Amino acid sequence: MKLEDVNLLEDAWVEGVPHEAFDLLRREAPVFRHPEPEGGPGFWAITKHADVYSISRDHQTFSSELGGTFIEDQTDEALAQLRLTILNMDPPKHERYRKLVSKAFRRRGVGGLVESIEAHAAEVVDEIVDRGECEFTEDVASRLPVDTICEMVGVPREDWSEMYRLSNKLVGFDDPDFQTSPEDGQAAAFEIYQYCDKIAAERRVQPREDLLTALVEAEVDGERMTDLEINLFFVTLIVAGTETTRNLISHSMLAMIDYPGEAQRLRDEPSLWPTAVEEMLRWGTSIHNFRRTATRDTEVRGVPISANDKLVLYYMSANRDEEVFQDPHRFDVGRQPNDHVTFGGGGAHFCLGAHLARAEIGAIMRQLVTRLDTVELVAPVNRLRSDFINGIKEMRLRFRPAA
Repeated sequence: MKLEDVNLLEDAWVEGVPHEAFDLLRREAPVFRHPEPEGGPGFWAITKHADVYSISRDHQTFSSELGGTFIEDQTDEALAQLRLTILNMDPPKHERYRKLVSKAFRRRGVGGLVESIEAHAAEVVDEIVDRGECEFTEDVASRLPVDTICEMVGVPREDWSEMYRLSNKLVGFDDPDFQTSPEDGQAAAFEIYQYCDKIAAERRVQPREDLLTALVEAEVDGERMTDLEINLFFVTLIVAGTETTRNLISHSMLAMIDYPGEAQRLRDEPSLWPTAVEEMLRWGTSIHNFRRTATRDTEVRGVPISANDKLVLYYMSANRDEEVFQDPHRFDVGRQPNDHVTFGGGGAHFCLGAHLARAEIGAIMRQLVTRLDTVELVAPVNRLRSDFINGIKEMRLRFRPAA
């Protein structure tokens, strides 16, 4: 592969992460000017760990709000709406909104959920362990994250599966299995907004100990949040709390199949689980990228960057950086140190749900590794076609219960 062959847009991800392209870019062009189709301005592809880390921590020079966090440029109307979500805010506004829900996601808050997460993970595996086969994404990977975040937000149990369906349509972008047109994605967002409006109205009359009540009662700069702001916050919590962890669990299970020796290490040495979870996070990086926009003329690695240029931070590439990770394309449950950027490179936008994701992945993967034996793929993995989400749509497995 040559630099002129590099394509990091949608079609490049059909067969999985384009590691060959990332290896080339880190080696020859770590700040790479990537073209865009249909007359787009192009963007700077940032593929080295150190650069992803430093740009993530410099919101004054590299803004999430100025151009939003998606590669594609937005209309003024769409950008104004995106800026109502915490993903597309800069400090200090971002900090004011983040504080509304951050307490529930801190280590102490998640600690209070660990017992129920562990119990729920056991229940999920109880349902499939004697069947001998399953469709992993639907039967296992989606269950724990959807149920946990829906319970935290305040979605009634009977509606959890519907939230899963709608979140799939929202993040599927151009994948034909989830939506047939951009209008379908817009329709899914509208359905979620309507649903949020309904239960938000209920919380105003009957408050509960959940995140939606916190949003309904919250004040930012002395004013209550608008219905649209609550809707967008609700969508962010549901999608971020389900899609990312679900895909991390699927990639972790696939790693156990591809590296059975590492699964056996965990059975033989349970003390490795803390480092194993971090390696699962590095390996299955669930978000391919986020965009930043330069607020002024600057440079990265000596490459001039002009004000308003867009830079796209590639987390999977950073998590395979040879300067940071020894033998980076090997899955190693004992890897130390492991300074992955799966939750972002730090700074204002460090993932709000990091502690929750760790708890969920650890709980479900311990159940799977200890209770299933001779796990194998029945058919090739069906991957999500997306240059944003590192998703697995379908993964059919065959196994038997462990002795």
